[in-house]
Amino acid sequence: MAKYQDYSNGIEPTWCKGCGDFSVLRSLQVAAAELEIPRENLMVVSGIGCSGRISGYMDTYSFHGVHGRVLPIAQGIKLANNDLTVIAAGGDGDGFAIGAGHFIHGTKRNVNMTYIVMNNQIYGLTKGHTSPVSDQGFKTPSTPKGSEDLPLQPGLMSLAAGATFLAQGFSGYQEELIEVIKKGIEHKGFSFINIFSPCITFNKTNTYQWFRKHLTSVSEEEEYNQGDYQGAMKKLLETKGLVTGVLYENKDREKKDEISIKESPMALEREEFQKLFARL
Repeated sequence: MAKYQDYSNGIEPTWCKGCGDFSVLRSLQVAAAELEIPRENLMVVSGIGCSGRISGYMDTYSFHGVHGRVLPIAQGIKLANNDLTVIAAGGDGDGFAIGAGHFIHGTKRNVNMTYIVMNNQIYGLTKGHTSPVSDQGFKTPSTPKGSEDLPLQPGLMSLAAGATFLAQGFSGYQEELIEVIKKGIEHKGFSFINIFSPCITFNKTNTYQWFRKHLTSVSEEEEYNQGDYQGAMKKLLETKGLVTGVLYENKDREKKDEISIKESPMALEREEFQKLFARL
């Protein structure tokens, strides 16, 4: 029986004490252990920012990418080796600013992988300025009079892009978070998991206490239908996105992990070119 410790390389994280990312790391390790994923078959790809360090604390295959490019890297790895369980991990700045285009198109492509976003509604590593999901009026050193921009809504964006799996979690609700991550990994297609992961150093508004007061959970609603696309949209609108659990899952849409690099049209074209040049 696998243990979560099997997926830890023993390196002590450099996150601030109390950072929500600790809970995300442990939840991912527990989920991997409970699903008994062989360490040699697990690949964790991360981006830039505080959240990007998560791949360096896993005793699995890992890749630390560049800012905003975690998804194309992870998709390429999955298409090159279908046998791998691929987890992409990043933050809200990494995923919804420079990486926003990759997020939309990655969702649309539906490659069989899981994308975890540690959403603290701020840029923590660069000392606390607004991110694409910071609330309007949010005050930071870069917006001393309050942010003028409306925040992006990742859940609604993913559904609009054709998501086949959407879930949200909270670092303070670890039992639910573990189950959400397990279900995301088991889903056959692109799984997007938005996790509210408080930054205790720079975000003094969206704290653990704030989230406990404002969050609701569909996990506690017996009649909630995870297969209802419009119902998921309605729930996100009603709660202003402040909801956890598996919000939507479409098990019917074909996944793309069956298409490997060797089988892709571009690969076939390359083979033809190689044959041509070999004759010259």
